[in-house]
Amino acid sequence: MKKTFLMLVATITLHACGENDKNGDTATASPDDVEETSTENPVPEPIPAESTSGNYSYEVVVSDMQIPWGFTFLPDGSMLITEKSGDIIHFKDGNKQQIKGVPEVYDRGQGGLLDIVLHPDYENNGWIYISYASPEGSEEGGNTAIMRAKLENGSFTNKEVLYKAGPNTTKGQHFGSRIVFDKEGYLYFSSGDRGARDENPQDITRDNGKIYRLNDDGSIPDDNPFTDNDAAKKAIFSYGHRNPQGIILNPETGEVWVHEHGPQGGDEINVIKRGENYGWPEVTYGENYGGGAITDQTSNPEMEDPIFYWLPSIAPSGMAYITSNKFPDLKGDLLVGSLKFQYIEHLTLNGKKVEKRERILEDIGRVRDIRQGQDGEIYAAIEGTGIIKLTTEE
Repeated sequence: MKKTFLMLVATITLHACGENDKNGDTATASPDDVEETSTENPVPEPIPAESTSGNYSYEVVVSDMQIPWGFTFLPDGSMLITEKSGDIIHFKDGNKQQIKGVPEVYDRGQGGLLDIVLHPDYENNGWIYISYASPEGSEEGGNTAIMRAKLENGSFTNKEVLYKAGPNTTKGQHFGSRIVFDKEGYLYFSSGDRGARDENPQDITRDNGKIYRLNDDGSIPDDNPFTDNDAAKKAIFSYGHRNPQGIILNPETGEVWVHEHGPQGGDEINVIKRGENYGWPEVTYGENYGGGAITDQTSNPEMEDPIFYWLPSIAPSGMAYITSNKFPDLKGDLLVGSLKFQYIEHLTLNGKKVEKRERILEDIGRVRDIRQGQDGEIYAAIEGTGIIKLTTEE
């Protein structure tokens, strides 16, 4: 539940998130000084990224890519990589093959070909799941969709659209969209508010600004929170979200965690709970682009608080919970990509509390996604570069 608290701000200016409403992906920022007091168990106040680690470098694994939005690993160690413009690349043995049969995408602003993951039992059933901005529908524009397909001889076959948000709109912002499976095999995915903050996020009869939960075949789980509401979108698992572009299964707790873009300030990390409201835009730590309050509330007792938020925004994209013994300094912690500041952020965790922020690989480029491979190595998708692998400095 949201806990009531006061934020005392001394001459503060919040700076624009890198996924902004005007041009989709560019912004500048400078430090903010934030001080807060609380009456009861407040959300921890933002902490600065205190240092830059010199312990890490990288090597380029897949080069010459424009906007590699998401990637995943096949059992043989090869990669499937989405290019936002609409291509999926199979990278194997040093060679790139363009997959055929990719769905048509609506490539505008922040929309395009987005995330890609394997079914947890991929080796037996062969299902691959893709999120993308789809033009399917009677209206102009597009909206977030989920498809599953199988890969056979360099082409996608057995294609099934599992969910298509609607209505379409020609707006270019806030499609989400990340995908994760939980330990019970349920499929979760995110969809941003599509730039309609006052219409979509708080309305469970409408798509967008939501985290959805499906069975792996696209059917609706019987215990989804709004299945008894005839008017609701029954795939909704939580609502009141702005634009989640990071999602993980916490392997220690089994919880689904997301991070999402705030407006001008106030990116958040949230632990997703069944049927809960995460507040956007009724509560936020950010403000309108160019200044001006969206709301005077940063908390509400009927809504869920984030476990962490950023001021200023870093424009987070991609997130990984590290379990690899190859990186003992990162094990048990989060890595988050920053679009705005173009680095990887290391968040030291103590349970659900972020205790420290550290920058890794500054000025690497806009970090779009981060994954830990089955080989225990850590990989990241960098716009204008491709896929890199984290290395340690001896």
